[in-house]
Amino acid sequence: MLPLFGPGVPGLPELLIAFTRFGLYLVIPVLLIVAVYDFLDGKRAYEERITSLERRVRVLEGER
Repeated sequence: MLPLFGPGVPGLPELLIAFTRFGLYLVIPVLLIVAVYDFLDGKRAYEERITSLERRVRVLEGER
């Protein structure tokens, strides 16, 4: 009878551990970075500031 996996090929438990470590070491930090970036971007309100500045530029150009 032939084994399902050849020698040296990881089985299911090893793959689960590898994917769990991948999730812990890569996915979670990336999600945290994205969450912090979105929080800071919303806090700084770039869109609101840009709209305000564009409005001021239009008013100042109209005064000429």
